[in-house]
Amino acid sequence: MPVFIGVAVILILIWGTAYTMVGVGVDYIRPIWLVSMRCILGAILVTIFAYLRGHRLPKLNDKRWAVYIFLGAVGMVLPFWLISIGQVTVDSGISAIIVGAMPIMTIIMAHFFANEPLTWRKFLGFVVGFFGIVILFLPDNFSLALIEDWKAQLTIVGAAFFYAFTTVAAKRAPETSALVGSMIMLISAAVTSTIMAVSSGIPDTLPAAMGWYMVLGLGVGSTGIGIVLYLWVVEKSGPSALAKINYFPPVVSVIAGVWILGEDFQYRAVLALAIILLGVFIARPKRQRRQVKPQPH
Repeated sequence: MPVFIGVAVILILIWGTAYTMVGVGVDYIRPIWLVSMRCILGAILVTIFAYLRGHRLPKLNDKRWAVYIFLGAVGMVLPFWLISIGQVTVDSGISAIIVGAMPIMTIIMAHFFANEPLTWRKFLGFVVGFFGIVILFLPDNFSLALIEDWKAQLTIVGAAFFYAFTTVAAKRAPETSALVGSMIMLISAAVTSTIMAVSSGIPDTLPAAMGWYMVLGLGVGSTGIGIVLYLWVVEKSGPSALAKINYFPPVVSVIAGVWILGEDFQYRAVLALAIILLGVFIARPKRQRRQVKPQPH
């Protein structure tokens, strides 16, 4: 139990501060290059760990490559990129809260594409959680006008959508070790994002030291170590334990944003977070399935 608590705390801190690091990183590095570098570092770390554990990549003609390359693109590259673009102007805490609504999007998609019927409990959770998202798009006086930064926040909603889509699509993926699936996804994400980055133009100068620190923190921390610890929690305690852990990263992100980045403390954001977490709690299934696909932050 002490080991599990320690791992859970590390995961919460890694995932919660990932948005803080993205918020700092985009000040020094263009979003797509930030995505590329964190994916490259994460791929190297996870591949080394997997090989040390005795896992090997499948042959290139294995159908798992096509499936997990696709999942790497829609489950890592696109959401990482959209979050980085959005966080050029959106606070890290707000970003984490929006992405925290991913589970309520998943239950709607699962109803149509994964043969998981939408119960009244799930629907109620979706409505409650969606209301929490709406609050983030309203000004502090809660008038019906949209906030000035609504387009950037909508990009982050898009990232949450792709996370949810990947969760549902992964249920149809060929059966394989979660660590092998993670390897393929990260390697393909690194290649895809690097091609996109080079196509966007090579920067004239190297980033400042702070930019490199953020790349290191994101690549080694949330993208690399985060996946390894994620899989350890699923293996030792099952997805239900992970579901409980997922409630806390947005809280850490809000605190880190205010404390480290000097972001404004917004009661509207706290209210939205509470409502979204309530919606996720209401909608959660009574029993979680054992098989869980990696969902890096």
